[in-house]
Amino acid sequence: MNPTIEAVTDRIRERSARTRGAYLARVARAVEAGPARAHLSCGNMAHVTAAMGPDKLPIAEERGGNIGIVTAYNDMLSAHQPFERFPDLIKAAAREAGGTAQVAGGVPAMCDGVTQGQPGMELSLFSRDVIALAAGVALSHNCFDAAMYLGVCDKIVPGLVIAAATFGHLPAIFAPAGPMPSGLPNDEKSRIRQLFAAGEIGREELLAAEMASYHGPGTCTFYGTANTNQMLMEFMGLHLPGASFVNPNTPLRDALTAEAARRALAITARGNAFTPAAEVLDEKAFVNGMVGLNATGGSTNLVLHLVAMARAAGVAIDWSDMAEISAVTPLMARVYPNGIADVNHFHAAGGLGCMIGELLSAGLLHEDVKTVAGPGLSRYTREPKLDGGRVRWDAGAGESLNRDILRPASEPFQKTGGLQLLGGNLGRAVIKVSAVKAENQVIEAPARVFHDQESVKAAFKAGEFDRDMIVVVRFQGPKANGMPELHSLTPPLGVTLDRGHKVALVTDGRMSGASGKVPSAIHLSPEAADGGPIARIRDGDVIRLDAAAGTLEVLVDAAEFEAREPARPDLSANQEGIGRELFAAFRASVGAAETGGAVVV
Repeated sequence: MNPTIEAVTDRIRERSARTRGAYLARVARAVEAGPARAHLSCGNMAHVTAAMGPDKLPIAEERGGNIGIVTAYNDMLSAHQPFERFPDLIKAAAREAGGTAQVAGGVPAMCDGVTQGQPGMELSLFSRDVIALAAGVALSHNCFDAAMYLGVCDKIVPGLVIAAATFGHLPAIFAPAGPMPSGLPNDEKSRIRQLFAAGEIGREELLAAEMASYHGPGTCTFYGTANTNQMLMEFMGLHLPGASFVNPNTPLRDALTAEAARRALAITARGNAFTPAAEVLDEKAFVNGMVGLNATGGSTNLVLHLVAMARAAGVAIDWSDMAEISAVTPLMARVYPNGIADVNHFHAAGGLGCMIGELLSAGLLHEDVKTVAGPGLSRYTREPKLDGGRVRWDAGAGESLNRDILRPASEPFQKTGGLQLLGGNLGRAVIKVSAVKAENQVIEAPARVFHDQESVKAAFKAGEFDRDMIVVVRFQGPKANGMPELHSLTPPLGVTLDRGHKVALVTDGRMSGASGKVPSAIHLSPEAADGGPIARIRDGDVIRLDAAAGTLEVLVDAAEFEAREPARPDLSANQEGIGRELFAAFRASVGAAETGGAVVV
């Protein structure tokens, strides 16, 4: 085992001893009590089974296990539309296996692709906690022997994992929908976005490109938060092996969904393979997840989500753990925005099975973990194949089939995962440099301060970005306005960089596009609305961002800087309209970005 991975795991275990111990004790009590079906009154049971038709008696008489399905299905968001058919597939497979399944409840599925740049994005991060709460309501009926979670995108999977950990006495299987088939190449889409930002093409051309990119059911094909979530579920043993990147509405996808139902019944307390979620979601699983995040070049949003997910399972991880793991984890994949390939190309090149095998051989992953497929992460080196309408698992690709997309751990694209912790007199932030050229990883330049992303775009359009600068966008943290994605800043900042200027972003907000070519210090804590030093930065202050050294500092006399009054802009516009009124309590009680930006954990 790599000594750094081992040391970080041990440190997490020691740090988490009290919280993890209390969590496991709660889970043990719930396991001992078992599902409530056996203890329900006749009136209670009648309500449970009223709409279940032929499944009424099997559920009431407890003839077999009962699966609770929690689904994010909707037909507006492409990633979740395929789930429309999943409940019927799951119910049929459960009956065949001697059990039953019920849709326990639905959770919201918020798409950052729809809300980016819009007021609704200010509910985005909080939707993760709402999803956890909604899943908790669904499972609180306590009538289930196992749970299946149907969700894919940015906050959905983290919210569902928080719920799965909270209901850790139940076995939990995540059944993905898969990515849509490849459309317009992602690098071409990016080129057209930059042309539009620069005013060189019109909206009609932009819309045509976007619709050629997002063109069918399934997740977007770039390696953003949605597909990072899918990777994570495989590295952490919550998917069936090889399930992440099989396209929707294909025979193999349907067979995998049915097999997930059969496996969910097989790992209940009724059998000999009882595997509650709490035993899957342990310290080693979260370390494996952090390794996967760095090896694949995954979304920086998981820097927030992993912390919150772990807290729900009594495990305390922090950004220092992530940075240390990143330093020893090779970047093995080039998938857009870190390369030109999409996730379908990555899957065809050997995908996660090949990568997991390589990382296990290199001693960078814990093999000795529990998974929904059985003990040992090496099971996830196999790939699913159709065999008479059922799934069998064969040996996966032992080596990459395209080294422009996927490389062995011994010959990576970069020696590190590119995720780095920044510290200094402005607080702590993270930066991802996987796609940032070496000459752009250190920048010292005057600050240009903004309080919202629209002002940034307006200044760019007015021709004010014709020099070296560090763009500071503050009051974008969870307490200020819910921490919306700052996706829409990527094109103007990218154009500025391409014009030969040194440019960087410093923000207490969130920007998964920070995995691109512009150096971006994000999630700065403490945030401006919480009295963080970023609130005292003024236009013209020289800031030094040094990704290599891991520092972020404002080069102003310490006494003068400390004596400044922090900016206190009017944030009332962030508090009403498009449902923002409903989230006042969330903004008031949310934790810091470094603790996951969470309300419920």
